[in-house]
This record gives sequence, C-alpha cells and structure tokens, in this order.
Amino acid sequence: MSVAGRPDEARSRRTIDAALDAGIRLIDTADTYALDDSEIGHNELLIARALEGRRDRALIATKGGKTRIGREWGIDGRPDHLRAACEGSLKHLHTDRIDLYQLHAPDPDIPFAESIGALKELQDAGKIRAVGLSNVTSSQLEDALRIVDVASVQNQLSPAHPWALADDALRATASRGIAFLAYSPLGGIGKGATLRLRAIQDAADRHHVSVQRIALAWLLALSPNVIPIPGASRPESIADSARATELTLTREEVAAISDEALAAARARARADT
Repeated sequence: MSVAGRPDEARSRRTIDAALDAGIRLIDTADTYALDDSEIGHNELLIARALEGRRDRALIATKGGKTRIGREWGIDGRPDHLRAACEGSLKHLHTDRIDLYQLHAPDPDIPFAESIGALKELQDAGKIRAVGLSNVTSSQLEDALRIVDVASVQNQLSPAHPWALADDALRATASRGIAFLAYSPLGGIGKGATLRLRAIQDAADRHHVSVQRIALAWLLALSPNVIPIPGASRPESIADSARATELTLTREEVAAISDEALAAARARARADT
C-alpha cells in the first residue's frame, strides 16, 4: 500500500476494513515501507489513520533495522538506529507501545547480540510488548533466545520459495511455540506469475477456489504455528485470502504441493549455477 504502484489511500483503507470484517487481526508493516527516504513511516501512518477509534481490533507488527537511501534499501542494526526507529514507529502508529517489534534483518556489520540487546532494552522500557525477528536462520534464533524471549520469526515461505521447508528455521519455531510469519506467501502464484505448479492448479480445480487460496491453505496446513501474511491492495483480494482458513487440504494434496515446490526450486537453483 505504500511502495511503487500503490493504490490511493481510500482503496487502502477499504482493504483494511475488508480484512477486519473477514476476521483478520494481524497487520504487518515496517517503518521503511514507503516510496523513498522522504516518506519513512508512510505505511505505519496509513494504518494508524485506518484504525483510528478501533485500535483494539488488530495486533500491529512493525519492523526496524532497514533503511532507505533514496529508493535504495539498506540495513542498519546499530542499537542507536533501532532505538530511534522504534521511537519513530511509536509516533507514526499513534501509540505508546508497539504490539510486536521485529528486527527487519540481521546487519552483517554489527554483532547480532548488540541488535537483539537493543530490542530487549526497548521491551524492558515498555516501548514494545513482544520481540520478533525477520530473515534469520535457526542459529540466529538460538542466539537471540539467549538474550530475549522471541514471539515470532518472519521469513519468506511460499510455493515459489519453499526453502524454509528444507532448513531448520520452521522446525525450530514449531518446537518452541514461536509463530512463523510467512512473508510473500503468494510470490509466484496467480495471474501473470512465472511459477506454475500442477499440484496447486489441480487442487484449485478440485476445490473450485483460486490458486491463491490453495497456496495459503497449504501454508496453514504445514504447522499450527505458521501464519501467512499475504499482501493486498484490494478488498476483494484480502477477502479471498481470508477464506483460506475455511479450506482443508488432504495430506496427499499438502505433500504433493510441498514435493513439487521443492523439486521446482532445486531445479531453478541448479539452472542458476
């Protein structure tokens, strides 16, 4: 709703309304979701305006630790930056405590423990209620847990990007009761997409639903702690996505999608080497 190709604010607010009406209670954002560095906080401000007078209807998760220089993306995991970013998010979201504050990505130039320590300090100060991580490995999760309780891990997972099925991050979160927020869950799925999985199309035909809904139902079936966070800019698309919770895939359908997704990803990896 805030990057290139974004809709006008009226349509964005109708989309948020449709999400709430469909029972969605988690809204994910970040301070850097904007066109460029002149608009830091754009998406957070939009969400705050859309939820004015009904803030208690949604849990807002935001992120800090990425930067914008013009339209380019960067990473800054310095404690001073994270503290300043959190203060900015508090202001943009019109709140005195953030529900879930996530490290947007580890900074390779900053000791990971320093970044996590800053989040712990923010939690101790009452600025954030829960700490989350994004774009981390299972090893980094273990390191973070030595410093602070971690409520969520937000990593990419979709039929087009299924690598979380093959590494330890998903299993590590499931075994500890930590939410796994699957971002870009519809990447490569749907009209105009480059990815075409026969197993998804077959399931969509059998259940008479969209391929997007099948992809989300597949994610929900992987583990009770998996929470897909599909992006949307139209009321119709988020309403369709929300109905994935009503769809139960068979174990055979889930396995077929997982197997084909991993096989396709491995084939693409081999072709790129």
